[in-house]
Amino acid sequence: MSEREPELLERILAQKHTDVAALRHRALPSPPARRAVSLRRAGRLHLIAEIKLRSPSAGPLSRVLSVAERAAAYAECGADMVSVLCDRTFFDGAFEHLAEARAACELPLLCKDFVIDEVQLDLARAFGADAVLLIVRCLSEQRLRELVVAARERELEPFVEVASAAEAPAALDAGASLIGVNARDLNTLAMDTERARSVLADLPAAVTRVHLSGLSVASNVATVADGPADAALLGEALMRQDDPRKLLTLMVSAARGDGVA
Repeated sequence: MSEREPELLERILAQKHTDVAALRHRALPSPPARRAVSLRRAGRLHLIAEIKLRSPSAGPLSRVLSVAERAAAYAECGADMVSVLCDRTFFDGAFEHLAEARAACELPLLCKDFVIDEVQLDLARAFGADAVLLIVRCLSEQRLRELVVAARERELEPFVEVASAAEAPAALDAGASLIGVNARDLNTLAMDTERARSVLADLPAAVTRVHLSGLSVASNVATVADGPADAALLGEALMRQDDPRKLLTLMVSAARGDGVA
């Protein structure tokens, strides 16, 4: 990717304002029953497996499996939650992918989008999400607080992402109880797992803490499992696999502390 992450984020958010205007006119299905989101650590690291068809940095990812087939494979191998990219312009996602994943597995679903408006929450819930990503860097502190409340009013668990220790207070002040820490430095794009570990460790014990980004092999998962995180997100590493079962099985084993093959 030739552009820096902040420049990409500005373009994504500009597009979101256009998207939101169109979303207001969509007819929505009735939301299905909500599934409980429980990622608190109880003897092992929980794993969130992601469905993402394209990355602005990596380009197209594997599409050998359909969204439904991939969600079913994730559930079969022991994932605890499925994250579904819903941004169409930059990630080839769709809110309909939530419905496809929900029909294929019993796991709770995270709607991963760049949320700036309540209408995105309405679509997330209507198509089967149980939680929704809210990114501190994308929102003012007041807007973050409003969207946390609005998500809960829609029976969506707000999953708030921070990228540094400086952003953590905004998530906590907004009342977030599920916080993810991005291990990628959004200014340099470099991975810094020690920084993420430090930010996670400093969060209050009552918060469910999730490590985001950079886990490509089972040994990475084992390292995170030895730290303060309750859960971890597995993204592009799985999406590069036409069949993610072997890699995910190894990662699940590492999350459980069974050793790394």
